[in-house]
Amino acid sequence: MNEFIAWAKIRLSVDYRLIVIYCLVYFIWGLGMNWFGAQVEIAKFTFWWQVVTCYILYMVPISLLLRNFPFHMQYAYGLIAMGILEFGGYALKTSYAYPNNLMDQFFGERTFALGMALFFALYFPLGNWAVAKLYQSVCKPKI
Repeated sequence: MNEFIAWAKIRLSVDYRLIVIYCLVYFIWGLGMNWFGAQVEIAKFTFWWQVVTCYILYMVPISLLLRNFPFHMQYAYGLIAMGILEFGGYALKTSYAYPNNLMDQFFGERTFALGMALFFALYFPLGNWAVAKLYQSVCKPKI
């Protein structure tokens, strides 16, 4: 257990500007996805503020932990994290899946949460890539 805590501290000792960029990117991304999901009637959060708890308080720390792993490992670990989040969200009814939505029509209703987890697991490698590019362009290291 002590090894994990030490590993996590090393992985999370980052520039505060990087954390700010993560929070801004993920918050905007979360609001956009929640809006899109509601507009096309796929799925949405029950309350708008769940964007903060899901995207910032849950996904940002996971992204920070995974940021130096290769794409496939970020996706694999992200799939586990999103599987837990999707399962919990629909089981606790804090997320709402529209009946007979596009994903249900295309893949079948019993595969909805799995499809969502498979899709949203891409957030970790794609989000880490986007944030790294923004961080490098906005916060150029001083030589």
